[in-house]
Amino acid sequence: MCGRYALTISPEELKEVLGILDLEDFPARFNIAPTQPILVVVSGEGQERGSNLPDRRALLVRWGFTPGWVKDPKAFPLLINARSETAIGKASFRAAMRHRRVLIPASGFYEWHRPSKQSGEKSQAYWIKPRHGGVVAFAGLMETWSSADGSEVDTGAILTTSANAAISPIHDRMPVVIKPEDFTRWLDCKTQEPREVADLMRPVEEDFFEAIPVSDKVNKVANMGEDLQTPVPLEKPLPPADKKKPDDGQLSFF
Repeated sequence: MCGRYALTISPEELKEVLGILDLEDFPARFNIAPTQPILVVVSGEGQERGSNLPDRRALLVRWGFTPGWVKDPKAFPLLINARSETAIGKASFRAAMRHRRVLIPASGFYEWHRPSKQSGEKSQAYWIKPRHGGVVAFAGLMETWSSADGSEVDTGAILTTSANAAISPIHDRMPVVIKPEDFTRWLDCKTQEPREVADLMRPVEEDFFEAIPVSDKVNKVANMGEDLQTPVPLEKPLPPADKKKPDDGQLSFF
């Protein structure tokens, strides 16, 4: 699961890395939480033949996916994540997987190692970022929900996959990372059907991320400062990485 993340790269850097046509200025965000607006990148209309100008667009959507067929969003679960293993066939995500795949830029994400209640140990938060810095693009889905009065809300979710061996001691799930060389294929909903991009929805290499223990300040949405990513000493080392095969993702959406 991915329930908090950060985006602290400058707009100019983000435009260059993701090939965005135009992007308004925005502040660094160190604690992005569900129901808040999040930045997503979608495929543009395409430039003239031979042009090397960027054509992708950036949009703001609500983090919490609402399928178009939902009558009352307040009575519907908050879908911040979608399991990549089952999203193609799930009623909630099927249309978005076919028509509205997006990239969700991030500087990294937060995850919690939660020991069993019997152990009596406290949960430990981790700031998980690309080992070599920069921005990462999570695979995402978006949907525009329309109310009976005609108002519309753009919504989105982050696709997750089984955690790799480096992250599995912390949590059994992690966001799907789309590499730059695969941006175009992931965003191309006109010619690339979901089954044709299924190979992109896999755990990233074990050495891609580094996990840094941080304080529990990140638990509170009101805390939004850079100090959320300050390392803290671990009270107890993590258990060794689990080398077992990942689950098949059939238990739930999250």
